[in-house]
Amino acid sequence: MKIDEIRQLSDEELNQKVYLLKEELFHLRRKKAVGQLEHGEQVRQVRKDIARVLTVKKERENGVK
Repeated sequence: MKIDEIRQLSDEELNQKVYLLKEELFHLRRKKAVGQLEHGEQVRQVRKDIARVLTVKKERENGVK
């Protein structure tokens, strides 16, 4: 997910996106623990997406841009 796409989302959509990404991360970690995860880089990508969304939320709270 690109940062420009994230910035176009509303505050409510950002909250929902964080929730869905954290849920996805939970499921990926479970799969990794039992050895069913084929692509380990998915965990890393989801963590980065969560960080991007939270960064945009914090920017809006602080009045950046």
